[in-house]
Amino acid sequence: MTEMNALPRLPAPPRALRIGDVAPTFQARSTLGEVKLSDYRGKWLVFFSHPADFTPVCTSEFVGIAKAAAEFAARDCALLGLSVDSLYSHLAWVRAIRQKFSVTIPFPIIEDPSMAVGRAYGMIEAQSVDSSAVRATYFIDPEGVIQAMTWYPINVGRSVDEMLRMVAALQRTSDGDVLAPEGWQPGEDLLVAPPQHQHAVLAGDDEHWFFQTQADAGK
Repeated sequence: MTEMNALPRLPAPPRALRIGDVAPTFQARSTLGEVKLSDYRGKWLVFFSHPADFTPVCTSEFVGIAKAAAEFAARDCALLGLSVDSLYSHLAWVRAIRQKFSVTIPFPIIEDPSMAVGRAYGMIEAQSVDSSAVRATYFIDPEGVIQAMTWYPINVGRSVDEMLRMVAALQRTSDGDVLAPEGWQPGEDLLVAPPQHQHAVLAGDDEHWFFQTQADAGK
């Protein structure tokens, strides 16, 4: 193939965010005033997108998350929502939620009409013309590092109980000494981090060295 007939080379897409990445910074308008990601340094943050205001699944999620806001706050964990809808759409939706459910949304919902924030986080595909592809949630630690991510399709709502459990498990295991087993809830036994060298394994007489538990002493 000659140079003249060669197809144009498209730029490589940006690398998707991964666990351990520093969360991309941003500043945006929200239902509770101007918001910067740096405002949340020093505490945990659950940052989540929703496809659109005034939609049934999103409304059910926001009502559920709002009702659990005190439980997140008790864990020193803030909440922050996002969609491409305008600030005024957010404000009208918040009002409608209060009128129908008697629930006030206590956390900010930021607008992202340019989709810049959503694309920076991978919540929206670079070629997408709207935000209706995914419900993304990022669990960000006090240093601004992404510690977990979950993605749901537009037709399935997230579990608020699982969001709370994820925060609790990440906080409890953050020092690396213990691990959270399947379905772990605060107060239940944790797993002890197994030895990383054969000397430690061979020195003991417990054949189940790879699966040891300890009581949850809390933090």
